[in-house]
Amino acid sequence: MNKTLAYIICYVLPIPVLLISLGIGSSEQLNFFEYLQMAYQNYFGAGLDESQFVRFELYSNIVFNIRLPRIILTFLTGAALATSGTVLQGVYRNPLVDSYVLGISAGAAFGAALAINYGLGSVNVAAFVGGALAVLITYLVVVSIRQVSIMTIVLSGMVISGMFTALLTVVQYISNPFKLQIIVQWLMGSLHATSWVEVQRSYIPILITLLIVYILRWRLNVLSLGDDAGKSVGVNPVWDRLILVSCATIMTATTVASAGLISFYGLFLPHIVRMMLGADNRKTIPGSILLGGTLLLIIDNFSRALFTFELPVGIFTMLIGGSFFIYLMGKNNLNWK
Repeated sequence: MNKTLAYIICYVLPIPVLLISLGIGSSEQLNFFEYLQMAYQNYFGAGLDESQFVRFELYSNIVFNIRLPRIILTFLTGAALATSGTVLQGVYRNPLVDSYVLGISAGAAFGAALAINYGLGSVNVAAFVGGALAVLITYLVVVSIRQVSIMTIVLSGMVISGMFTALLTVVQYISNPFKLQIIVQWLMGSLHATSWVEVQRSYIPILITLLIVYILRWRLNVLSLGDDAGKSVGVNPVWDRLILVSCATIMTATTVASAGLISFYGLFLPHIVRMMLGADNRKTIPGSILLGGTLLLIIDNFSRALFTFELPVGIFTMLIGGSFFIYLMGKNNLNWK
């Protein structure tokens, strides 16, 4: 792809998409253009009559208390999942790694399901504990068999992911029908019930970890060369790997707690960014943050505008992610160098 076009898509596209997303959604009161005309008339023109002012206030409530928090959380979720996928693929030097393969998502889902079913306090905290526990068990398994390698870490993560998925199934099996329905809908990955409360719970851990990853993005390049190369330039690969994997865990657990399981997104989005910007993590990390948020926002807009009912966004990401990987395999173009 032309580099100029790639940079425009990654760095300029987010602005119009964010603005257009505010106007997407059904309302019997007004359409978005009528709302903008009323806003101009109310603040800079002759003002509104009582009937117009009531409709203006109703639509303002829809924009600022329903659409805006959903747009912000969707963008943060997409940025976090895409960046965590880029980090994990860089740290483990494997293009097929994401938070699901390493068990982070399954652990976070299990922790969050326990919190929902038994009221064990904050769903975010429970999701993080579950995700961190999955990572810790994965490393303990690798250390216990004394075969520390990228392949054993990935295989152990897949096994731990399967075990936490089984535990999640047990929680679903023993849940009452009402809570089971909540857990199943939440596992599909949906943002339809987003409010400012979810945004307030999520934005601090996501923004802090995104900032840390952005600062350390050049070290991902060093880690991708192997531990010996890292040590030769004065980098401690153990600490860097620990910090970056911890950031990926926090990002994944936070998004799982607030939006449910959005499958495949952290796997296929890093490949799209590398196809556009190359394999240099100094470029792919900011690209993953911005394009990750933008693309999930576009997918979410389609999920709530295509039909009279709303499909969970996780269904779209699975369909798109699966199709994209089939395309990449057909082209033999995973672009991993």
